[in-house]
Amino acid sequence: MAAKKSPKKPFNFYWIYAIVGVALISLNLFNWQGGNSVITPSEFESMVVNGEVNEVVIVNHKTAKVYLNPEALENEPHNKKIKSPSFGMPAAGPHYTFEIGSGDVFDADLKTWSKDYDLKYKYTTEEDWFGGILSLLLPILIFVGIWYFIMKRMSGGAGGAGGQIFNIGKSKAQLFDKEKGTNVTFEDVAGLEGAKEEVQEIVDFLKKPQKYTDLGAKIPRGALLVGPPGTGKTLLARAVAGEAKVPFYSLSGSDFVEMFVGVGASRVRDLFKQAKDKAPSIIFIDEIDAIGRARGKGMAQGSNDERENTLNQLLTEMDGFGTNTGVIVLAATNRADVLDRALVRPGRFDRQIHVDLPEVHERKEIFKVHLKPLKTDDSIDIDFLAKQTPGFSGADIANICNEAALIAARHDKKKVSKQDFLDAVDRVVGGLEKKNKLISDHEKKTIAFHEAGHAAVSWLVKYANPLIKVTIIPRGRSLGAAWYLPEERQITTTEQLVDEMCAALGGRAAEEVMFGKISTGALSDLEKVTKQAYAMVSVYGLNDKIGNRSYYDSSGQSDYSFSKPYSDKTAELIDNEVSALIETSYKRTVQILKDNKDKLILLAEKLLEKEVIFRDDLEAIFGKSMFEDELIAEKKVSKKAEAIIEQAEVLEAETEVANPTTEDKKVDDTTADENNA
Repeated sequence: MAAKKSPKKPFNFYWIYAIVGVALISLNLFNWQGGNSVITPSEFESMVVNGEVNEVVIVNHKTAKVYLNPEALENEPHNKKIKSPSFGMPAAGPHYTFEIGSGDVFDADLKTWSKDYDLKYKYTTEEDWFGGILSLLLPILIFVGIWYFIMKRMSGGAGGAGGQIFNIGKSKAQLFDKEKGTNVTFEDVAGLEGAKEEVQEIVDFLKKPQKYTDLGAKIPRGALLVGPPGTGKTLLARAVAGEAKVPFYSLSGSDFVEMFVGVGASRVRDLFKQAKDKAPSIIFIDEIDAIGRARGKGMAQGSNDERENTLNQLLTEMDGFGTNTGVIVLAATNRADVLDRALVRPGRFDRQIHVDLPEVHERKEIFKVHLKPLKTDDSIDIDFLAKQTPGFSGADIANICNEAALIAARHDKKKVSKQDFLDAVDRVVGGLEKKNKLISDHEKKTIAFHEAGHAAVSWLVKYANPLIKVTIIPRGRSLGAAWYLPEERQITTTEQLVDEMCAALGGRAAEEVMFGKISTGALSDLEKVTKQAYAMVSVYGLNDKIGNRSYYDSSGQSDYSFSKPYSDKTAELIDNEVSALIETSYKRTVQILKDNKDKLILLAEKLLEKEVIFRDDLEAIFGKSMFEDELIAEKKVSKKAEAIIEQAEVLEAETEVANPTTEDKKVDDTTADENNA
């Protein structure tokens, strides 16, 4: 088998610059006619008197070139001063040079010396061609070099498409193919089973297109990955690049944006041209909202024409008058609501793949991936870690695993333990622990009762989130915190929302019950309660006076409007209902704490003593939760209902197979008649 010839490297013009530079240096450093030294006129006169000079040449009436006798060249000091250009050969000269002073005086001396010492002399005129050319070309070369440097910087740097000013309209996409692929595969993408399945199908479209086209199906033009930040959209695309055996072009939406007009549209055209030439292929545009925002929605009309031109070109390339066969476009964004409607319509982005925050079983799989490189001990329970991190994205989990390893290394541990992970969760959620923060005894007591109020109310109401621990150690911007484990539910009832509001108001209510005055420490609690109350009244339709109405705009168009979708009278009614809802919940919370004031004091004293208390401490003071059995029964009922629904769906499907509908029978009868005919 013949060896593959290595591809020829392109000629680098910098070699020409290097050769010219070496030549100039050589002309200045080496004298090819022999070395010469600079002497003074008095030294020249002594040489003439000693009979050592054979001839002197006066150039341009300024410089004198001295040629010695062969006998003088062999004697000291001339044989050491004068350099020979070749081994064993005498230097041809001139051997010495000097600058003459007054021309008339030197001419008279020459005439005298020529008579007395038989000295030969002559006058010549020489033109410095090299110096003249250099003086002419040097400013031009400097100007060209500065222009070349500025144009290279303006065009985005050297190398590849866009490296020169004439290639600025070329695409900056990074190409991944069989030779140059990523190391990420679908095995590295934990969780996201639904999204991963759809993306795998897209890869299958390009690998086996005939499987689908034989049935008359059309390959989708594009798929849009939508989800919150950190859920793995870009990682999913990298896995596609690693798995697909087709060319994969990857770039960001901001790569189309440039300071020159028309560059974005030109880069879109060049990108799709490259992709069509190597079809079947995949184009991945990360953060597509940089160029895909809805047109005509900006405050200053006409200021975003360049971005809109880029978007128009993208729309045309994806589904325009021309054909776009064999190219699938993947895009990712966490702001799908701001994208232009023409971009997300069927025919362009045929599919929207939602990459949501992982559920508990998906978080477990993500933990398994990120725990592989860590050295952990036997105390690590992945199920426990997955349950302790509700609402965490894949990036958050990766950050927690890294923080746990850093904490373990900080304490000189050989392996990462369960406590390190718990500390990492506290660090990521609450911030860095501030041990040197100065807090007075009165403030510390207020913080303790505030946090004890949260814990007590969450224990004494039915639907509040289960408590994990309470701490009065300052972290980040908070002086204390109550940590809960939110239940992962898909829908929430009014009673559950009201109980959560009471738990959030427990801190301020405890201050009023114990001290008769309130402080500014409930800022975050009031912010949460106010947003939740407004959502209940104006979004979810959970208020009797407002009724079954929602003023939520899922299209995002209301963001660009100055008017509200309801009248001023309705706005006043919403404000009144929100105020009434919050104040009613606050009065209920105060009453709960008054009824359990002695237990609240015990809990706060224990918190002042230990600084951190857990669920077991609350159970020791308040006893077992009176609603625990009811909640367990409700969960059992819901699980039983889900099982009944699943059984009914399976039974219905089996019935349809066994007993076809009337329309199916008509079709079967028609087919049978045709066969008989």
